[in-house]
Amino acid sequence: MAGASLLTLLDDISVILDDVSVMTKVAAKKTAGVLGDDLALNAEQVTGVKADRELPVVWAVAKGSFVNKLILVPAALLISAIFPPLVTVLLMCGGLFLSYEGAEKIIHKFWPQLLPHDEAQNERIRANADETIDLVAFEKSKIKGAVRTDFILSAEIIVIALGAAAGATLLEKTLVLSIIAIAITVGVYGLVAGIVKIDDLGLYLTKKDSDFQQKLGSFLLAAAPKLMKFLSIAGTVAMFLVGGGILVHGISFLHHKVEDLAHLTGMFDGLTTMLLNALVGLVVGVVLVGIITMIGKMRSSDHSAAH
Repeated sequence: MAGASLLTLLDDISVILDDVSVMTKVAAKKTAGVLGDDLALNAEQVTGVKADRELPVVWAVAKGSFVNKLILVPAALLISAIFPPLVTVLLMCGGLFLSYEGAEKIIHKFWPQLLPHDEAQNERIRANADETIDLVAFEKSKIKGAVRTDFILSAEIIVIALGAAAGATLLEKTLVLSIIAIAITVGVYGLVAGIVKIDDLGLYLTKKDSDFQQKLGSFLLAAAPKLMKFLSIAGTVAMFLVGGGILVHGISFLHHKVEDLAHLTGMFDGLTTMLLNALVGLVVGVVLVGIITMIGKMRSSDHSAAH
């Protein structure tokens, strides 16, 4: 009797693990696009950091990302059980934030005079030029920004994974979300750590005796800054793609309009959808930057008048 019960239990566990495996694979495929954006954004976050501080910054952001997942996975399970529409509302807030961040980066790059004077950025430049200044204090704001952005992207990934496990039991959903959360964090930040140390590998290879290794090292040294620049651009574009995509999917009439326009392009409907999502993210982001900048200036004027 006890043996039969044990076999039944093992059979049930086997079925659950099989179901979890299938749902995890489906969730991984659905989140692949967001993972690419996550990688680009996080690699972009460490640009401008001194070489000897790159890995500590990546590790600090990775730890923050694990904390994000520890918050998001239980929260997603709880919200989906109590009030599912709230998940969409929170994602929309995340979409607005990513669109704003992307627009602010572009405006700061090409039209910095339109934004308030960034004294913190000037301090960072001075700190990078001064070997006697401890950069850890300056890196804290960069790390916080990266962890904040990771939180939004992670939230979208968790919600997509939750959708892939729709109809599953609470245990199965928990296992799927936990596996996805751990895998994407280790995978993304492992790749980021590798990307930011490409130049160090190149320098190491140039000192070898082998001609092949020296040539490979020279190639890596030349490619590293170009790769980081590309990832910086890709990270900004990803903000609009992800942010705009969240907003489009969350607003029914806008979602239908984008789909209708995309269908008109035939075989290029997927590319058109991405471009339209990015355009929505860009427009919304610019509007938000304008509104927040005006509010900031009004507050500054009121503060000056009060004094």
